[in-house]
Amino acid sequence: MNVMYVVAIGSIAALIYAACMFFRVKEQPEGSAGMIKISTAVRKGAGAYLRRQYLGVGVFFAVVFLILLCMAFGGFLSYFTPFAFLTGGFFSGLSGYVGMNIATYANTRTANGVRDGLNKGLKIAFASGSVMGLTVVGLGLFDISVWFILLKFVFKLSINDVMTAMLTFGMGASSMALFARVGGGIFTKAADVGADLVGKVEVGIPEDDPRNPACIADNVGDNVGDVAGMGADLYESYVGSIISCGALASAAG
Repeated sequence: MNVMYVVAIGSIAALIYAACMFFRVKEQPEGSAGMIKISTAVRKGAGAYLRRQYLGVGVFFAVVFLILLCMAFGGFLSYFTPFAFLTGGFFSGLSGYVGMNIATYANTRTANGVRDGLNKGLKIAFASGSVMGLTVVGLGLFDISVWFILLKFVFKLSINDVMTAMLTFGMGASSMALFARVGGGIFTKAADVGADLVGKVEVGIPEDDPRNPACIADNVGDNVGDVAGMGADLYESYVGSIISCGALASAAG
């Protein structure tokens, strides 16, 4: 039990450090008015897309939660299973949201930092990357340790029942990662193709030229697919590998 408390404390420390890095990156100057304008447009577009996507995913999670709850009332599942499913999806989506948020804040700050030297730009870039990495690890360990402590030591469940409930937690994280990765990836490719067709082919404007309206959509797609989707995917892979090892150990024991 002491080990699980250490894990929980370590996860909280990781989240606190990630928050410090987040505000450290935000303190850096954004650059010229033109850089701020483009960065703000990308941030607003990415935020709008993610809110719409999470709204649709929320409907799916609500339906599955009700199904699992009915199965729990019928005696087929533990009452903890539906809530484990919800927390897995919530923290997976939260990991993607935090990663995308820091990416949209760090892009123009990194570019502006490079104007003063490569070293400064790299420091900002690595600091912003550490936010997503520590958030994924911190949230994953926090959720796993809290669930394990509650189920094993508070509600006194057997280790098999504990791992059964936590497997559903992994299923929730996988479901969110699927929607975030696939949905964001489709938007990324659609925006990228649109930028290529409209800008390069029809008008002859370079893909990354500010005069190309699809340039903003392309960058929005990169953030919601390659950052938010990847964040949710990394979270699912991280907690899934831990829970699967626990389930195999429980079955073998």
